[in-house]
Order: sequence, then structure tokens, then C-alpha cells
Amino acid sequence: MQISLRSSKATAQFSSQVHPVLQRILAARGVTQDLELELALADLLPPSQLRNIDAAVLLLQQALQQQQRLLILADFDADGATSCALAVACLRSFGFLQVDYLVPNRFEYGYGLTPEIVDVARERTPDLIITVDNGIASHAGIARANALGMRVLVTDHHLPADTLPDAACIVNPNQPDCPFPSKALAGVGVIFYLMTALRSALREAQWFPQQQIPEPRLAAFLDLVALGTVADVVPLDTNNRRLVKHGLQVIRSGRARPGIRALLEVAGRNTASIVANDLGFAVGPRLNAAGRLTDMTLGIECLLCDDEQQALRIARQLDSLNKERRLIEQDMQADALLLLDRMSLQEQERLGVCLHDPDWHQGVIGILASRIKDRLHRPVIVFADAGLDADGTPLIKGSARSIAGVHIRDILDAVATHNPLLLSKFGGHAMAAGLTLRKQDLAAFTAAFELELQRQTDPELFLRHMLHDGELPPDCLSLEFAQLLRSATPWGQHFPEPLFTGVFDVISSRVLADKHLKLVLQVPAGTLLVDGIAFNLEAALLAAPLQRVRVLYKLDINEFRGQVNPQLIIERLEHVAS
Repeated sequence: MQISLRSSKATAQFSSQVHPVLQRILAARGVTQDLELELALADLLPPSQLRNIDAAVLLLQQALQQQQRLLILADFDADGATSCALAVACLRSFGFLQVDYLVPNRFEYGYGLTPEIVDVARERTPDLIITVDNGIASHAGIARANALGMRVLVTDHHLPADTLPDAACIVNPNQPDCPFPSKALAGVGVIFYLMTALRSALREAQWFPQQQIPEPRLAAFLDLVALGTVADVVPLDTNNRRLVKHGLQVIRSGRARPGIRALLEVAGRNTASIVANDLGFAVGPRLNAAGRLTDMTLGIECLLCDDEQQALRIARQLDSLNKERRLIEQDMQADALLLLDRMSLQEQERLGVCLHDPDWHQGVIGILASRIKDRLHRPVIVFADAGLDADGTPLIKGSARSIAGVHIRDILDAVATHNPLLLSKFGGHAMAAGLTLRKQDLAAFTAAFELELQRQTDPELFLRHMLHDGELPPDCLSLEFAQLLRSATPWGQHFPEPLFTGVFDVISSRVLADKHLKLVLQVPAGTLLVDGIAFNLEAALLAAPLQRVRVLYKLDINEFRGQVNPQLIIERLEHVAS
């Protein structure tokens, strides 16, 4: 692993009000002045820059005037669930009287607006189907809907194929010729922008006073936007950080919807002090557990619920599902590690890894792919059995996760282009994708996948590289500076949380749960003591007598039994001779 100092991308021009260490951290991420740090909601990119936004608004205005039946067709992950809840709640608040939703069960219908799920949707007799976080690849499903007399409005953020589906309208920042500058919007961000544009049009038409409807405050929906954006691990560019920052403010102020507050409660998080990481690692997985193991309807109902006690009951169900998911994942990870150990030397040297086990759970393969990707630092596709096709041929579904610089959806597109009959379907974006193929073609796909990785990628990308932000002065190892880092800005994908390095004397240490190490550390020749914790250490480090260590760490806050103290979350630890 290469470990090096993160260099500043530009010269900082902050005012003296911004802490000099924070200035250096932000400049290394391309933020150089106070205005960029403020992330004012008024500076959000305008909806008018989204291609087809006016046509989509007109379609919805006509549907509202005629009180047409709307059906929201959602994806079964956290981005899809938050997108769906936002669309349903927002449209109802605008005065739509017939708004329903449908989320495909992944095990019966698979992803997106398939012809099969259109036939299910038909039973609800919608006039207009609105896809959220899906639809850009649903050519056959949209054709089926058109044939049945149902129009389709696609809102999505995934990358399109060479041709677009024949929908009534498509809003997607990643479709060709869309001038919207932020291509990193999550699905929930896209539907939020559409609702913002629709509200503006209804306001201009005097709709709300005419109907005696209170005009909705769209900022109240930003808790959903923040959750979906962080949980979908899209890059936190400036526009997404604006959305997430103000969504976090809604939650911290106690104004979040009951379902989100309940999910935070069962996760043991303090609502008043949550950060983006809490959404990604505490709330998102519990919401996703419904879509992974049963049906995301449960998660969407939690987000739509207005009753505090009912929301808490649903959140506890989701928490139980998440615990079950963890057990399944642990077993699958053990199986995967055995498969990796049994690989030949040639297989171990591949740029990409494909793993399959007939007993693996289809809803958990994405998490497993992410875990193995982190372990090996290379693209990983994990497959599970997926029934039979129309001809009775066994199918497998794969979930892919990639590393920075390897655009996994483009790699799959190249595989499909050079091997036209190999993939039944695929879709996704740079870091994650899904695909389906015949089980008998797994070996051929693995070879084709490896060939495209060799053709299109730089070998340097496969060298693990950690960037850090240098050493913290001892006076910054404080609760005040830890709180400053927490509140400065949302940290996340492509805008990483600060990582520091330093040498410390070990005053005391103890092992927790046979795999974690709790430490009390001191700056050499200093008097300041600070707590540290290192998770999932190797047995040799747990057993070693440590006197002085060099660590890579994040400065965090530990709240325990009413005490609030700074704590180092140690990412890497090594012994240093005294």
C-alpha cells in the first residue's frame, strides 16, 4: 500500500474565521473560499438546466388538472425508497388525490420497469407511471406500458444505453445532451429537482391559493434527499453537499419525518448530532435490509409513516431484518474467502474477480462484492442463482462493485459489445452495476471481463493508495476541533473525511470482542491523553506489546454514559521503536 500526503489542489483564500488546519484540509479537496464552504441552499443548481424538465412539469400539471391516477415505480434500495417516499408525499401535498406506488420484489421481478411488473401495475389502472431511480434502461417495459395505454415519465440517474426508451418524458442528468452540470445526482436528487420545478410552475399558476392548499416547503423533504444521496454512495460534489448539509440540518433540528427519527433511534444515534456517516452506516443499511431480504414496501412505509409509534414499530422490524442480513453476509463472506484461497495463482493475478455460489442470497451479493472489493482493491462481481429464463436455462444475477478509475458500467458495456449474446441485461454507473447472464456462460464472461479490464485500465489503478492530511497539532486533538470537523461540511464519496497521521506513546491498551483494540495514547514528550480505537485488527497486533505506534486515524467524538470526548478512529496501526 502506498500512503502519501494529500496535496492542496489550489491556494486557499479563506477569511481568518476559518481555522487554518481546516483551510488546508478543504483546499486539498478543491474548496478554497468561505462562499464554497457555506453551501447555501439558494446556490443550488437551477432545475431549468435539466433536459426535459419543462416537458415533465407540463405532463404533471396536466395530470393534476385532470386528477389522473399516478403510480410511482421505485427501485428496491435506499435511494429508490427515499425517492418513492418523496414523490408520493410531495405529490399528495400538491393536491394529487390518486398517488400510489409499487416497488418490484427483486426475487420475482428483478430491477426496474420490466414488462412483467408493468402487467402488475396494470391492475391498478394508472394513467401515468413515474419511475424513480430506474427506468433509463427499461426499453421493453416502457414499450409494454405504451401498448397498454399507460404513459411513462422516467426519472433516473443511471447511465443510459446507446438508445433511450420510448417514454413520454425522461429526466436524467446523465442522458445525452443534458446540460445539468452535476452528473452525480442520486435518484432522490432527480425527483427532488422535478418536484421543485413543479412547485414553481404551480405557484406561478396560483394553484395553491385557488385550491386552498398550503404551499409545501420543499426544504422539509431534504431529510429524504440527504439519506438517499449518502446511502447510494454517489460523489458528494458541491451540489450534493448542499443537499446533504441542509438535509442533515432538518434532521438535527428534530424536524425529520418520524420514520427517519425512528431508524436513528433503533440504530442508537443521537439525532441532534448526526453526520453524513450515520446516514450511510446506520440508517441506510436498516432501510436497505427490507429490499435485500423481503420487500422494500416495508421501508417505504416507514418513511411515509406519520405516526411516531407506528414508525418505531416498523423501524424495529427493519432493524431485525438488518441483523438477519448481517448473519447471512457473515456466512457468505466466509464462503467467499474460501473460494479466494482456493484460486490458482493465475486467477489471483486477475485484475477483476468473479465469484459465484449456488447457495448465496441474491439480496446480499452487492454487500459481499463491496466487502471483497475493499479487501482486494480490484473490481469484484458476485453472482447468485436467479432461476430460469423462458427457455428453461438457468440464470445467475451479478452485483458489481468497482474501484476509483475503473468505470464498471463502461466495462460491462464493452463486454456486451464484443460478446453480443453473453449478457441478458446490465446497467449501473461508475462504481456499481448489476447484470444477468446464463449460468453456463460464467466462465466465458469471466474471461471477457478480464480482457476488457486489461484493455481499458491503467495497472497503476490497482495499487492501493491511501492519502492523508498530515499531522494534527496537539492542540487540535480536542473536542472543539473534532466538533469543528463534524460541522464544517458533509464528508463522503469523492469528498473524503480527513485522515491524519501521527506517532503516539501507548499508555494503556485492552482487547475488545477478541478483534478490536482500545487505546489510551499520548503525544511523545507531551501530557495530553487521547482515546483511540482500532477495529478488526490482526491477531498479531492484538497480542503485541505496544509502546509507541504510528497510526492513520480520523478524529471523531465518542459519547458514552453522558461523557463526550475526542477519539481517534484508527484505520492503520504499526509499531514504532522507541
